[in-house]
Amino acid sequence: MRVLFATYSEKTHFHAMVPLAWALRTAGHEVRVASQPELTEVITRTGLTAVPVGQDHNLWRSSKRFLTPRFAEANPTAYKKIRGVELPPFDVAEEPTENITWEYLKDGYDKVVPSWYKMINDPMVEDLVTFARSWQPDLVIWEPATYAGPIAAKACGAAHARMLWCLDIFGRTREHFLRLADRQPESDRGDALAEWLGAQAAKFGVEFSEDLTTGQFTLDQFPDSLRMEADGLHYVPLRYVPYNGDAVVPKWLWEKPERPRVCLTLGICATERFGGYPVGIQGILDSLGDLDVEIVATVSEDEQKKLERVPDNTKLVAFVPLHDLLPTCSAVIHHAGFGTANTTALNGVPQLTLPEQHDAPPLARRVAAQGAGLMIYYSEVTGAKVRENLVRLLTEPSFREGAARLRDELLGLPTPAALVGELEKLATEYRP
Repeated sequence: MRVLFATYSEKTHFHAMVPLAWALRTAGHEVRVASQPELTEVITRTGLTAVPVGQDHNLWRSSKRFLTPRFAEANPTAYKKIRGVELPPFDVAEEPTENITWEYLKDGYDKVVPSWYKMINDPMVEDLVTFARSWQPDLVIWEPATYAGPIAAKACGAAHARMLWCLDIFGRTREHFLRLADRQPESDRGDALAEWLGAQAAKFGVEFSEDLTTGQFTLDQFPDSLRMEADGLHYVPLRYVPYNGDAVVPKWLWEKPERPRVCLTLGICATERFGGYPVGIQGILDSLGDLDVEIVATVSEDEQKKLERVPDNTKLVAFVPLHDLLPTCSAVIHHAGFGTANTTALNGVPQLTLPEQHDAPPLARRVAAQGAGLMIYYSEVTGAKVRENLVRLLTEPSFREGAARLRDELLGLPTPAALVGELEKLATEYRP
């Protein structure tokens, strides 16, 4: 079987695909990863074969000029939207349909299609279709915003699936949209996503169908207790396997810590894409400085330079592979990112989440609801609150028990290797 992975050039989204791509490769299937040229080196460093398609997108180049402290101070509402803190229409995914207005969803799609989807997909779709027609994959696996993937699949006669790197806020929001659209007069059912996708697909002889928006089936790396699903979609569960890119185990990780170790990590996107962390690192470290713990804070080098002091119980590192660090930890403080939350859960470690944007708040609420951690929304974070909640995680046994239950649930999901046979069947079932 030939399997084509498709993603726009976003490293963290691609990293979520790597373990499955390698599982298929080692099972004897042919695998290619198509993305824009900017991601080529990231792909080839995993040992997978890259297919550069089209041109690099300008998403972050366009928004970077607004992600500055000066702009944030002068335009707080616009700054939040650019960071994705408030990202209509997806910010209402968890709401009941009855609580959402048609105008809000329609306006949200009207804005997100040109400002995100068109910007990342239009530069790559023609090349991706050309390659797919040449290589003739049996299955195309695409990340949720790379709509060039299903267009290419339909154009060459392949089956296709979304592979999630977050809660399915995309599928749930689309479900809300379709329900509300059915209640509107035909003259007021504008659908920016379908109109744009339909126009792009028509260039290659493909008619629009709703599976272009949400896939013929969806690979979901969350356990049932955390998952967000949309009615009518076919979800295929898959165990999350951590992949952090290039990784080296430092010598200080070889031995068990003498005191309870706590990891503080706020991800790489905050500094690489959004101009900095949404919470104050200095205040958090100061508040934890007199605790009898070892704090390992993964802080980018640029952000380290902004710190005025580092408490004696704190070790600053620019990067350390989480799948090696977290097994040694008693608690983790993090931003509720997909990879960090799942890696923490896989190791049965209680987690204090400080969510800001996208699907992080609903994911943080789900983790807390399972008794596996606590959450503080980013705008309410203070050093005192972080300290109080961390002490609870370290001293109340219920959080360790909840984390263990969540770990066992994750371990009950099929590994990428175990899923290969199911993908073979689904590719045959869904191919035209």
